[in-house]
Amino acid sequence: MILSRRSPSGISIKSAKEIEFMRRAGQIVADTKVRVKEAIRPGVTTGELDRIAEDYIRSVGAMPSFKGYKAGGNIPFSGTICASVNEEIVHGIPGNRVLNEGDILSVDFGAIAEGFHGDSAFTMGVGEISEEAQRLIDATRESLKQGIAQVKAGGRISDISHAVQTYAEGMGFSVVRQYVGHGIGRALHEEPQVPNYGEAGRGPMLKKGMTIAIEPMLNIGGWETEQLDDGWTVVTADGSLSAHFEDTIAITQDGAEVLTSPEGYYF
Repeated sequence: MILSRRSPSGISIKSAKEIEFMRRAGQIVADTKVRVKEAIRPGVTTGELDRIAEDYIRSVGAMPSFKGYKAGGNIPFSGTICASVNEEIVHGIPGNRVLNEGDILSVDFGAIAEGFHGDSAFTMGVGEISEEAQRLIDATRESLKQGIAQVKAGGRISDISHAVQTYAEGMGFSVVRQYVGHGIGRALHEEPQVPNYGEAGRGPMLKKGMTIAIEPMLNIGGWETEQLDDGWTVVTADGSLSAHFEDTIAITQDGAEVLTSPEGYYF
C-alpha cells in the first residue's frame, strides 16, 4: 500500500488507496445519516438516535469516531453522535432529552473504516418548524455547497471560508468563528483548519490528495458562543437558534469529491 505523505506545511496528502478507504468510511457515514434522519420525530430522545447510529456503524464493521474522543482536558465524549438542539451549536451530548415539535436538531458524527475517518453533520426540523428556523437550515446547507464549490487544486483554504461567509451573511445570518472545519484522515482532526470566514486567496494551497471537512455553523443572532458546564456542549451566547452542516471532501485534479453524501457527488 502506498502511504500518505505530508507536505512541508504538515498537511497529509493521501494516496489513491487511502482515499478509497476514506470513501468507504464516508459511505458508512452517509448511510447512517439516512437512518438517523428517518428516526427524527417528536417524542424521540437524543439517546435513541445515538443508539441507532452506533448500532449501524458497528454492524458494518466500522467504529464510531466520536465515542471516547478527548479534546483538551475534557472528559471523553460519551456518545456516537453529537446531538445539539435549538440554541446548541455543536457537541451536544445525547441522552434522555426528548425532542419536541418545533425543535431543530443538529447531528454530527463520524465513522472509522480501515483506519480512516469520515465526518458529517446535518440539521433538520422536528415536525413542523418556524419559517425562520427553516430559512436558517436552508441557508446553512447552501453555505456548505457554496464552500465546496470553491474546492479545486491550486486554490486556497480561505477561498472556501470567504464563500461560506459571503453567502451566510448575505442571507442575514452570522457565522460561528470559534469552531472551524479541519483536515481529516487517519485522525479525526488534522491540519489544516478550515474557517468559515475570512478573505479569499489566503491560507494553505489546496492540493490533489488533501482531504478536509468543511462545516459551516450559522446563527440567527450573533456569532459569539459559550460552553456549558458539561465541558462539551456549545451554545449561542444570545440564545438564538443555530444550524450546522458538514461533509468530508477529497480534493481531486478536477475539483471536489464529497465522500459523505448518500448519493456520492462531485463539484
